[in-house]
Amino acid sequence: MNAAPLAAALPAALPAAVAAVSWTEMLAHREALVRFAQRRLLDPSLAEDVVHDVFEAVLSGRAAFAGRSALRSWLTAILKHKIVDLVRQRTGWESLDHGSTEDEEARQIECPQPRPDEVAEQRERLAQTLQRIDALPDNLREVVQRRLLQDQDSAEVCAALSISEENLFVRLHRARKQLLN
Repeated sequence: MNAAPLAAALPAALPAAVAAVSWTEMLAHREALVRFAQRRLLDPSLAEDVVHDVFEAVLSGRAAFAGRSALRSWLTAILKHKIVDLVRQRTGWESLDHGSTEDEEARQIECPQPRPDEVAEQRERLAQTLQRIDALPDNLREVVQRRLLQDQDSAEVCAALSISEENLFVRLHRARKQLLN
């Protein structure tokens, strides 16, 4: 394959106006870049290093500012790429340092929230239980609704229904037995 046509096409593909960025122009955005990196990396010294890498890439000519965006936007874009590279690099090292069993354990961390299928199952059971409570005889249903569903105090339920506390517990026991059958 002849490399001459390819070399001739490269300069035409580059932007016509590549703006030179001075050190003082970049330095004006340093604090914003460091804050951005600190929010992402949660490590001030590492953030400083990544911002330094951005400046080094610009000054060494590995990154050329074409002027199609604001300087800070361009620098931030380079910084984002540097952060992604750093995270990928560190992840690779950590996976080599740790055994595969720890990686598997990390993937098997349980979420404290129930899964959607568990939520649907719980709702279905609740609906069935409420239907069964509604099917109880009046004297048992009233006790269950007041004491268990509305969480009223035993003394309040006894006063409202004009029954003794022993009778309340007997009715609750009978209602639970019927609900379990």
